Amino acid sequence: MMASLKTIDRNVPYLKQQFSALLGNTSPLVKIVCLAVIIGYFVSFSESAVRYLTVTPGYVFPPGFRIWTIFTHCFVEFHFWEVCADLITLGLCGKLIEPLWGKMEMLTFFTLINTSVAFIGIFFYMAIYMTTMNTDVLFEVHIHGLSGYIAAVSVVVKQMMPDHVVVRTPLGKLSNRNVPLSASLLTVILYLIGLLEGSYPTMFTLGVLIGWIYLRFYQRHSNGSRGDTADNFTFASFFPTVLQPLIEAFSNGMYNLLVRSKICNKAIRKYDVSAPTTITISIPGADNQDADRRRQIALKALSERLSQQTETASSWPSLEDETRPAISETETPPTKVATSPAESADVTVEIAPSTPQATT
Repeated sequence: MMASLKTIDRNVPYLKQQFSALLGNTSPLVKIVCLAVIIGYFVSFSESAVRYLTVTPGYVFPPGFRIWTIFTHCFVEFHFWEVCADLITLGLCGKLIEPLWGKMEMLTFFTLINTSVAFIGIFFYMAIYMTTMNTDVLFEVHIHGLSGYIAAVSVVVKQMMPDHVVVRTPLGKLSNRNVPLSASLLTVILYLIGLLEGSYPTMFTLGVLIGWIYLRFYQRHSNGSRGDTADNFTFASFFPTVLQPLIEAFSNGMYNLLVRSKICNKAIRKYDVSAPTTITISIPGADNQDADRRRQIALKALSERLSQQTETASSWPSLEDETRPAISETETPPTKVATSPAESADVTVEIAPSTPQATT
């Protein structure tokens, strides 16, 4: 015990330096939330505080009616490693997400995810109680912490940088597009072997689902559109390629059901082919950030193709070679076959996600 305390004392200055670098340039909003999480960790040592600050499914509705716990549960953590994970995630949000979204959108996302995870989690445990008639599910389970928000942030990172490689292993590489599902499965495995509480994988999975639904359908963008209808941000894209056709068929059926129920709006794609030389396709719901991401991917692919063509161009004969032999008078020059306009016409396609006007 004394050895572990000495180790912690030696590492305190280093940890303080790292967290200062992580949170140094963040906004006051991020710092206030981090401070609240730290205070909530120390408050969690009081059992009465845990009962009145965390969500207990059996006490939220009357006669207990502890409705305020839906807003306070996210600041209470029971373990120090959870506090560290929360602070790192909040620092990442302050440096990566907040400059792009702004303070109000980030605060909206934070509040929406945490309250939705708590609210849906209550009904999830009530459903388990009605199935098993186990009262411990209602009165011994505590929904707390930022695990749902951490899961939603992983979805945001997948949306912004889907192809960024996180780690390379002998079995393959793990990119941001694989993180939400992989992390959800990891939390379930850790729960089954007894290293996590049951509420943690529940909140994490709900955070992934709620975060994706908000970003896919409801987030308002600067151009007035809502959601992100990109093909690489579908629900099936969270799963391995082998399972994607099956997941896509199921998710499309659910989406059509929600559209018919008027819970979700059907995505409208507008095409205008009025100009003779260019086709522009306007897809509502695509944000400027999404267009920039696609533009960067297209430029990278174009540069790779140009570099490949440059390597092979040195072996081609020059068109201005002065030493080429002249055609003799007896030789008949090759006849130039005229091509049809349809064969020689060039068609340029421009994708403009954020521009409603289209020409062809």
